[in-house]
Amino acid sequence: MTRAVSRQAYEVHAPGLQFSLETLRGALLWLAGLSGAFVFVEPSPYEFASLLAIFVFAATGLALAPALMPLLILLVLYNIGFAVAVIPVLHQGKPLVWVLVSAYLSATALFFAAALGRNTSARLSLILRGYMTAAVLAALAGIAGYFRLLPGSDLFVLYDRARGTFNDPNVLGAFLVLPILLAFQRVLAGRLSESLRGCAVLLVLVAALLLSFSRGAWAQLALSAVVLMALTFITTRSRRERLRIVLFAVAGAVASAAFVVALLSIEQVGELFKERATLEQSYDVGHGGRFGRHLLGLAMVLDHPLGLGPLQFRTFFPEDPHNAFLNAFASGGWLSGFSYLAITITTLVMGLRVALWPAPWRAPFLALYAAYVGIVAESAVIDSDHWRHGFLVVGALWGLMAATQLHRAVSRSGLNAPAARALGVVRPTYR
Repeated sequence: MTRAVSRQAYEVHAPGLQFSLETLRGALLWLAGLSGAFVFVEPSPYEFASLLAIFVFAATGLALAPALMPLLILLVLYNIGFAVAVIPVLHQGKPLVWVLVSAYLSATALFFAAALGRNTSARLSLILRGYMTAAVLAALAGIAGYFRLLPGSDLFVLYDRARGTFNDPNVLGAFLVLPILLAFQRVLAGRLSESLRGCAVLLVLVAALLLSFSRGAWAQLALSAVVLMALTFITTRSRRERLRIVLFAVAGAVASAAFVVALLSIEQVGELFKERATLEQSYDVGHGGRFGRHLLGLAMVLDHPLGLGPLQFRTFFPEDPHNAFLNAFASGGWLSGFSYLAITITTLVMGLRVALWPAPWRAPFLALYAAYVGIVAESAVIDSDHWRHGFLVVGALWGLMAATQLHRAVSRSGLNAPAARALGVVRPTYR
């Protein structure tokens, strides 16, 4: 252990070439986080940025820790199910592309998990800073488009809903949840100047999420915020900090309510909000509605162990499943379906356990975990299986879980400061 850590310390902190390589790696991680918001076309800029990062990391040293093997095995099984199920429908073309996209996004999850095995705090900070920058840009584009503030801003609106730099308003809303949680953490724990900047970012992000009129994203944010507050309260030992959390939560709820009321006072916003706030839209109810399809589809996939095939659910029903769990069973059979369930349950259970362990990156881990809980919940009513940021969150969680286990081992073994720094045991910052 000590010999391996010493060699790792030399590789990270040696001058010249090694420093330049780590700078390049960090820049590519930031770029991958940034590009996640620009998905007007496929392949999107995210595919090119993440592929470049994977190539550079693989060429300069990237390894999967033993703690990541369960994720690797489950993702392989998940994609094998799709590969088998797509064979009867290969002649259609699109199903094959869908399978290839699934395989690539799975690879990105493994990449982010492996990349966080070294220089954990610094690399995590760069990924999240890129993600935060992307969220602000996407939110500003969505707000500008909704209110037609700039020429050509109609591009950022769909069905009178803000979509920003995404193809779908629902994905914009879901994408903004994690940055909102991170901004709230900045408000909660930062100095006055930092808190004010966090408030400004928070208002922009919340406004864009509201204007996406995505009921799923609204619910995801509410659930994720509750989870984050609860975990932060539990893991904070100081009574003063707990009181501060409660006060900020109350103040934040009041301020958010006032902000929402102010937005709803705009006639254009208020009318669409009333329409979207209805829990049962016309396409949700009825025999062939969203929830009816869930029940009928579940009965159907039980009779098809190998699945219906990718993108075949829509040939039996009016629309896609709008349920990522059902879609995994329908598209890849029982193998893909149970693998997806296993990934979800394992990540939730292990993540909750690790959230209670002290680590320098626990604050961003709590935000990532809370966001993932929201993604899982929303996945029950929407097809989230190709959300790029969803795979990034899963990969980051597994990478941090592995890093936290190593951090605990390092702390118990009493390694010196340089060796600990080589493992990334320093507090991250976000800007």
